[in-house]
Formats: sequence, C-alpha cells, structure tokens
Amino acid sequence: MKKRKILLKIFVFMCFFICLLFSLLYLFLKLSPKLDLKKANNVIIYDKDDNVIFKGNGDKEWISLKNIDKDLINATIATEDKRFYGHNGFDYVRIIKSFFNNVSSGGIVEGASTITQQYARNLYLTFDRTYKRKFKEAYLALRMEVNYSKDEILEGYLNTINYGNGVFGIENAAHYYFNKSASNLSLAESSMLAGIPKYPQEYSPINNIESAKKRQRQILDNMVSCNYITKKDADEAYNEELVYYGKKETLDMTTLMYYKDAVMDELYDLDILPKDYLESNSIKIYTNLDIKAQEQLENAVKNNIEEGTDIQVASVLIENSSGKIIALTGGKDYEKSQFNRVTSSKRQVGSTIKPFLYYAALENGFTPSSLFLSTNTSFNIGNELYNPSNFADIYPDRKIPMILALAYSDNIYALKTNMFLGDNVFVDTLKKVGINSIENNVSLPLGTSEISIKDLTTGYSVLANEGKKNDSYLIRTVKDNNDNELYNHQDNEKQVLDNNLTFIMSNLLNNCYDATLIDYNEPTCLSLRPKLTKTYAVKTGSSDTDSLIVGYNKKYTMGVWVGYDDNRKLISGDTKYSRNIWADTLENYLRNEEDSWYEKPQNVTAVLVNPLNGKIATNASKRKKFIYYLKGTEPKEIDNEKDTD
Repeated sequence: MKKRKILLKIFVFMCFFICLLFSLLYLFLKLSPKLDLKKANNVIIYDKDDNVIFKGNGDKEWISLKNIDKDLINATIATEDKRFYGHNGFDYVRIIKSFFNNVSSGGIVEGASTITQQYARNLYLTFDRTYKRKFKEAYLALRMEVNYSKDEILEGYLNTINYGNGVFGIENAAHYYFNKSASNLSLAESSMLAGIPKYPQEYSPINNIESAKKRQRQILDNMVSCNYITKKDADEAYNEELVYYGKKETLDMTTLMYYKDAVMDELYDLDILPKDYLESNSIKIYTNLDIKAQEQLENAVKNNIEEGTDIQVASVLIENSSGKIIALTGGKDYEKSQFNRVTSSKRQVGSTIKPFLYYAALENGFTPSSLFLSTNTSFNIGNELYNPSNFADIYPDRKIPMILALAYSDNIYALKTNMFLGDNVFVDTLKKVGINSIENNVSLPLGTSEISIKDLTTGYSVLANEGKKNDSYLIRTVKDNNDNELYNHQDNEKQVLDNNLTFIMSNLLNNCYDATLIDYNEPTCLSLRPKLTKTYAVKTGSSDTDSLIVGYNKKYTMGVWVGYDDNRKLISGDTKYSRNIWADTLENYLRNEEDSWYEKPQNVTAVLVNPLNGKIATNASKRKKFIYYLKGTEPKEIDNEKDTD
C-alpha cells in the first residue's frame, strides 16, 4: 500500500511537471515574435544560366482561404488531416494508430504528419531525416499553432505546398492545370488537385493520368466518409472529363529536388546568413546546375534501374577546371525518398580508391612497369594472418606490372604496393585531394574505408584537373531580394599533385576498358567499351554492399554509387546499374562535343611496351601498346616473350 502511494505521488508530480513545462513553453512561444508566414523562407534558386529552378515560399500568387473553393479545402482536410480543427498541431490518435499499423506490417506504411507539421516542413526547405530537423519541424509547428488560427495555418499550407511540375501553391496550381482561379474550381477539379501533393511526380494528371485518376477516387471517397459530399456527387465528379491547360515542363524531374536540398545544405554550411534570417527575408541563390546534365543523369537513372527494386543511387557530376557541381542526385526518386545519399551518406568505395595509391607509388619511385608477384597470398600482420583475394580468385601466379594491376584491379598487387610505400604515404595522398579522416590500415587499398561519393568524385577531379585542386561547390552567388550581394564564391585552386604523374595516371586508367589488355583476365570496365565514343579515365569498385564507378575526361568528372540503404548484399546484375548510368549520362551529355583529352607534358615520354609484362616491345611481342613514363624512368628490359597465338 505504501509503495502504491509513493508511485501515485510520483505520477502526480510528473503530470504536474509536464503540464508546467508545457505551460511555460506555450507562454514563451506566445511572447515570442510572431513568424510572418508569407515571408518565411522566401527562397528562389537559379541554374547556371540564371533560369529559375525552384521557388520556395516566395514569388507566388497568394490567395486567402475564404476565396479558395470549399471543395478543395474539404478534400484536403479529409485526406491529409481529418482532425485538423481539433488538435494542437499533433494528431495523437493518428500517431498511435499509425505506430501500430507500421509495427504490424513490419514497415512504414502510414504516416501521421498533420497539415501544420507538413507546413512547417515546407518552410524549412530541407527534408533530411535528422533528429535536429525533426525537432525544428515540431517546434515550428507548435509555434504556428500558438500564434496563428487554424484558418491562417491552412491558408499558408495551401499557398505553399507542391502541386507538381514545378508549381507551388493552390492559386498557381489552379491556373497551371485548369487556367482559372482556385476560387472557381469544380468538385472534379478540386479532388484532382487535392491528390497531387502526396506524390507530385506520380499523381500529377499531366504526368500520369492513370495514377492521378486512382488518387482522385481515393480523395472523393475520403470526402464521402467525412460527409462533405454524397456518393452520387463523388461518382459524378469522378466521371467528369477534365481538360488540362498546362504542359509537362522540362524541370519536372524527380532528381532535381536533391540538387535543391544540397544547395540549402551548402547555404547553411557557408554560415553567411544571420540566425533566423530566412524567417523574415527573401534571398536569391545562383547555382552551377546545368539542366541538360541533370536531365541526362535523371534519364540514365530511369532507363537503367527497373521499377520495383529497392536499390538506390547517388551521383555527382563536376566541372574539373572550377569544381562546379553541375548535376547531382541523392536517390532515384525524391518523391519516395528525400534522403540525400550524396551529402548524408558514406559507403565503402572498393577499388575506386586504387588510383590514388598508384599515384602515390609513381611519386615514390614506381613506374607503370614496376612489378609485383600476384598469387594467392597470406600476409602476416601483427602476428595475425590476413588472407585477401583477387576477384573470383583469379591470379596469374607471376609478376605483373602496374599497367595490368590497375586495369584488372589486382588486390594482391595493391596491398603489396601500400606495404612497400610504408605508413601514411597513401593516406597523405588522399588528404591532398580532399579525402580526409582516413586512417591507414592493411585493407585501405581495397577501399574498406567509408567515403562519400561527393568527396570521392572531388578527389578524382584533382587527377582530372592535372593535379590542381578546387573545392567542389554548388552555390556561386547569394543575393537578397534587393539584389545586394550576400556571398560570392571565390576560387581557391591549388596545385597539389604533379601534372606529369596525373597525365600518366589518367592514361593508365584509360586502359581499364582497353580490349588489347585481355590476357588471363580482362580489364574491369571492358563491358562499357561498346557504349563509349569518347576518351575517359575510369575505375570501378565494389564491396558486398556497394557498386561504384568514377571516371573523367579533361572537362568533367562523374561518380556513381548504387546499393541498398539497409546494407543488404548486392545480387547478381546490380553492378551494371552504376556503370550504365555513368556511361549513358556522360555519353549523352557530351554527344555534340569534341573528344577532350590531355596534351603530353614535356617531361613525359611514350614507350612502346608489352603491357602484359611492362617490358619494351619487339616485333615478336604478344601485345604492343604505348605507355607513358617520366623521362629517365623508361623500362630498359627487352620483351623476349614471343607471340605464340
């Protein structure tokens, strides 16, 4: 009995304490400056040609709630938040219900966001899933509920949500789809528009009329269940033939919003705006986005990854001479997953790390003809045996040159190279190109460390830019609404690698899809050869859970990662996605451009060698290929192996 009384007192105290905290929070929010919802996060984003690609909360036709068609309002409430007028911004009944539904289904099948929470999310402009962003969203939702009436919140929500095809706000949507004001919509038109925001790419009738009609049926049924309309009204509206005014725009790309989110992340990292600046001010952000490149990237993703698979993608395309990120996608479909795998994810990069190892080797006395024995090998590391293997356990059981080791991605050669170089030589080279926070370990040459696709691609762009390093970036200029400049990117190019050696490395990487190097194995990118009409340096990499490819010409560097968010193992055929996305994007983007490759530096010489052994070729050699060397480091040994084919 005594224990029960103590527990009761604790419970009463906790209830009192929670109520007190909530009351103090309510009072604090009530006394805080009122957020101007019409001005909050007024952001306009431009591409490289100063064309608008995104309008945040600004530059819209704002229409008052009393002038919006009642059917549109009812359709929105019935679908998005039936208890909107009865909760304080958080629908606890719906939260509990969705929790049990998700647990019973074993996945996320139902959400519980209210109209207020969705509005708060829209105002923040980024959709990362961090606890920090979730807390800000909840705080802003409560702040709105304290300082605004339900009608004011609903009005703001309807004037800011995404209706697909680059259209934000109900008045703009009504004009775009039906060439009329939101005050004059019919029930059929209202039910069609109300269904779009859940999945704009899929439910826009201009994009996918079949899915849009199914969604309209759901909206009308919701309205019937909430007693807003009768079943007869619903059927008549569903059967009404609608005529659409708008046209599908080029900028209606599911991947474009990943670029936008990355821009906002970079804006916050630049720390150029005072805290809460966007709550009451407008800004214009001028970016490096190349719409043509972004469109080719999106098409490559859509054309190569089948519907229904859970596999995801991340890709970055960089202009080498400047560091400008001209295209980017953090996933295959923003409407289904807003997690940006370019800015928020690190994965094992596999053999794509090896070019930096071999550059370090060239800088420390190696040449393309340097030999190591490649055979099944156990390494004694700290009195423990380390047993790596080549892919598919393929070994020549003889000494091979760096030429072949890089083209075949030989693991034994890479591990021996790193051990020969000694502690931190490889790590220091990675740091030079901007790949930091990497510790040396025995398996580092096999890419077991986790690196973001952005950092990896930026590192390759240093090789591609003949050893000159630029910080990769998306934002070139930021201005306020009066065109006063708040920020302008300043170039900080530095020569961090030797241009003679980067030329040699680029040409070695060109061998990775060269059929003349086929011997006991074949170059790792040989399957791409039929797709490629231009000259590239390219390297693939993989782990059990990751497939990557990074490649470049003189102008551009592109990296692609594919894999599963839950780190499940790749299945047969998954590696083709990254390779085909890379090749299709670059080939289509560069289709009308001349081949762009490098001029040979004066301190580099070309030698005709047998690439299978790195020796000077003769008329009898099995293979012959020009390989580049620093002057004075050319091979001296003559190839005595005769072609017996």
